[in-house]
Amino acid sequence: MGTVRIFRHFIRLELFMLMVVEALILVLTLYAGALLRFTGEFATATETIGSLLPRALVFAVVMELGMAAMGMYAPSQREGLRGTLFRLVVGLMLGAVAMMVSVYVFPNLYLGRGALVLATAVAFIGIGTIRALGFTSTGNRIFKQIFRRRVLVVGTGNEARSILEMRRRADWRSFELLGFARVEDQNCAIPQDKIVAINKPLAEFATERHIDVIVVSLDERRNKCPTDQLLECKMIGIDVIDTATFFERQFSQVRLDLLRPSHFIFSDGFQVSGFAEFIKRCIDVVASVVLISVTWPIMLLTALAILVESGWGSPVFYQQIRITQFGKPFNILKFRSMRVDAEGEQGARWAQANDKRVTWVGAIIRKLRVDELPQIFNVLRGEMSFVGPRPERPEFVTELEKTLPFYANRHRVKAGISGWAQLCYPYGSSEKDARQKLQYDLYYIKNNSVFLDLLILLQTVEAVLFGKGAR
Repeated sequence: MGTVRIFRHFIRLELFMLMVVEALILVLTLYAGALLRFTGEFATATETIGSLLPRALVFAVVMELGMAAMGMYAPSQREGLRGTLFRLVVGLMLGAVAMMVSVYVFPNLYLGRGALVLATAVAFIGIGTIRALGFTSTGNRIFKQIFRRRVLVVGTGNEARSILEMRRRADWRSFELLGFARVEDQNCAIPQDKIVAINKPLAEFATERHIDVIVVSLDERRNKCPTDQLLECKMIGIDVIDTATFFERQFSQVRLDLLRPSHFIFSDGFQVSGFAEFIKRCIDVVASVVLISVTWPIMLLTALAILVESGWGSPVFYQQIRITQFGKPFNILKFRSMRVDAEGEQGARWAQANDKRVTWVGAIIRKLRVDELPQIFNVLRGEMSFVGPRPERPEFVTELEKTLPFYANRHRVKAGISGWAQLCYPYGSSEKDARQKLQYDLYYIKNNSVFLDLLILLQTVEAVLFGKGAR
């Protein structure tokens, strides 16, 4: 597929190239801002500010992090031009603030407010123009010619049909489906107009049609898979993958209905590094201390608001047993957002949209995600991490392990405040939702890395600011 893999995480090729192009634009805009500030005198600019290249590189990285935090590199982003430009403005403003704050920590990065403001303005013009071109018919045509990969599916059964059943336009954005090739003695669940007739060797056909990827999607492979022909295609440079790998690359999820144990056994991933675990723990501890020192006034005001609404004798925190790494139980901390008697005699049950058990203060702190802040202490104690699968209650875990295959594997890592499933799928309140989220959790566990953790944390900023998934 049209993807590149960075630290075991699949990123769509068009998004990666967009990041590279916009990084180059940001480097150039720093030079432009400095020259505008000093009326075109390059010598004066370097004499006053210092060497521009290291500052330009830092400027590009910080600004791209700001835009990433606004979801501008998320494959699921489907907003129009107006929404894209709004996100661009907020992302660049976040980056500019970060640049100004970084000067106090790293004085050698001094840039000057005038040059920074001008560079940010030029960056908005340059990147805004690039983004606007993407919404034109010419830009869309160029995108198709350069980035979309031509895909042929070998198979016409139910597994192959799962590819055809993708509904969203964004799902098809990075590839062009040439059709489905029927294999002898295989059932057919594909419309006839989607089936391509191949009357020559597969490698020759694929070369003539400029096929980039062949997806082997057979319900039954024993004595049915055209191994020799697929091997020949592989030898001439065509990417040959199975359906599970296709969905993993395309949607960053591990599809349960397509999963065979051999996919986990023979594919790469699930690499456990003691050094990576140590770095992650260091990040958790440092971030916990910093966040507690910054958010304690918000937590104090939240506690007072809960006491004012529910009475001074009511509990401020809500403690609940959840399951974390290796199936260990722990008490998760939250600000109480429901009535004290929320569960009553019914016991554990999923939270629902517009849940009547939620208090007035609770509705506000849930929307703003403030109710999650006490979990920072869980992270500091080592019971959770900032990034990982969301911890579930023991009652739900026992039930889901019986009905969902591989569910126990989500406990291979520590539970997290935020996670890949939380970013990719809305709030879950049923077994069906748990199944969908498990597919993203398995992808995270399989491709776990510090890079993916940082990417999730950046996108969590967007989720908090825009209230995504809050209930």
